[in-house]
Formats: sequence, structure tokens, C-alpha cells
Amino acid sequence: MTLRFVVLLVLACLLAGFRACVGPQADGQGNIVFGVALPTLETMPYRLHAIAGAGAVGLLLALSGLALQALLRNPLASPFTLGVSSGASFGVACVLALAATTGLSAQAFGGEFGGALAGAALSLTLVWMLAKRASGRDAVALALAGVVLGGVMSSAAMLLEQVVPRGLRGDLLAWMAGRIPELPAVSSLLALWSIGIVAMLLLWRFAHVLDLLMLDDDEAAAAGVRLVPTRVGLFIIGGVLAAAAVAFAGPIGFVGLVAPHAARLFVSHRHALLVPATALCGVIVLLGADLLRQALDVGTGRLPVGVITALAGGPFFLWLLSRSRRGGSEWNL
Repeated sequence: MTLRFVVLLVLACLLAGFRACVGPQADGQGNIVFGVALPTLETMPYRLHAIAGAGAVGLLLALSGLALQALLRNPLASPFTLGVSSGASFGVACVLALAATTGLSAQAFGGEFGGALAGAALSLTLVWMLAKRASGRDAVALALAGVVLGGVMSSAAMLLEQVVPRGLRGDLLAWMAGRIPELPAVSSLLALWSIGIVAMLLLWRFAHVLDLLMLDDDEAAAAGVRLVPTRVGLFIIGGVLAAAAVAFAGPIGFVGLVAPHAARLFVSHRHALLVPATALCGVIVLLGADLLRQALDVGTGRLPVGVITALAGGPFFLWLLSRSRRGGSEWNL
């Protein structure tokens, strides 16, 4: 088992190394082209910040997906499929629209993170209530409720884009496609990594409780699990992680769905192993997507990283959904 963790760690380091060597650089004639070469002193800060940002967002989204899957005992749960990412985007758009119309600072309305957190909490609450009214925590009902609500929230966020000033509108559109900032503030990176590491340690510390939570409610309660406090904690962890990731990089889809399932295939279903493996898989997935984005030139620039993850994660989600509808074993994928 230790060897498998070493393989994941080495893969993450290799992807980070490759990402440091791929990107825009001068061709010797004053033109900026994309290529593969060792970073220069001028390009090194941009590459390192992009790597740190992608790794942090991957870590947050992966752990958020794992927390939500444990909370709902649902293999289809993730920040994107439950509409949490779209809700966080709507929250950020609300804050920016209020700031633009009132002339006040965005911090007066809670800032981008505050808006993202409020929107994420609202979406998760609504999805849980809709699915519970329909058929408990059935996987398909929950996924469909999340997809519908996510679409509504995304449309509402796009509507609010028309309120912000024209100069900000383009940045907001690019952010909603999911993008890793090239040179984010060091304080933002430190905050993201701190949130992710604290959440990982908390989930790992209570890994045995998460294992018991996979049982029926009566069995879990008989084994000593305090169901309400545990689920409230997972609700908070999943929402905060998704909100922080969205506020930083926009709604990047399917990382929180793919990473936990990849970790289960690589290690086991025991959360003591699954939590750190999921964190590594999240870093690997988003670093790989960002590396692939740099390698693809569509003629008008590089695709947003959110497009790459959606193109790769969409078919995976449909496969999981088809297995759930056929009554397959949801936790042995």
C-alpha cells in the first residue's frame, strides 16, 4: 500500500515538473510562443504560482467531493454534480453585481469568498431537500436535482453578468469557465493550502467515523456515530472547500467526482487510506488538466481548464449514472 502512495506522489511531482516547463516563452525574435523548455527567471514565478494554484484547487475539490459522498452516501455526489459549484458562482456574481450597482466595495457584501460560501450552502441545502422529498438519498434523484439546480444557478449567474460593468464582464465570463490565475497573491495560495490541509487532517482524524457512516443510519448510530453532528460537520467541510475553490478559480467541474473514485480504485474504501489518496488524486487530475490545456492550441488561445475537466469528467459521470440506474454496486466502481 505504501508503494501506491509513492506512485501517486511521484506522479504528482512529475506533472508539476512538466507543467513548470510548459507555457508561453520568447522565441528569440521578440514573439511570445508556447513551448517546452526549462523556465527562466522571468517565467519561473508564473509557473510556480500556477502549479501551486492548480494543486490547491484540485486538493479542495477532491476533498469536497469525498466529504459530500460520505455525507449523502452517494457515489454521484460532488461539488459540480450537486450544483454546489454553480451556487457558489451565483453567490460571487451576486456580490459583484451588488458592488457594481451600489458603488461599494465587494468586501461590504462579504467579498467573493463570502458570496461563494453562501451560494454553496444554499445549493447544497436545496438539493438535499429536493432529493429527500423525491426519494430519500437515492443516487439518481440526487444527481438529477443537482444538475437541474446547477443549471438554474448558472443561468442566474449569467443574468447577473449583464449588471456588472462591461470591463469586468469579460473577466467574469472567463472566471465562470474555470481558470487557474497565472500570478495569484501568495496570501490567497497560503489560505487555500491551509484550508485544504486542515480539512484533510480533520477527515483523516475521523476516518473510522466516515467508514461507519457508510452503514445504514440505525447501524451507524448503534456503532456510536453521532449522526447529526457528523453530517453537519461534513456539510460545512464540503461547502467551505467548494466555496474556496470556486472563489479562487471559478466553477471547475468533475474533479470532486473523479478524484475520490480514482482513489478508491487505487487504494481501498477505508477512509484512513482514502482521504490522503483522494487529496493526491485531486492534485494529479487538475495538474494534468492544466498541463493538457497548455499543450492544446485552438487557434484563439488556450482553453479554460474548466472546459478540459468537463470534457473528461462528463462521460465518466454518465457512466456512473448508468451504473446507478442499472442497480449496480455504487461503491465498488
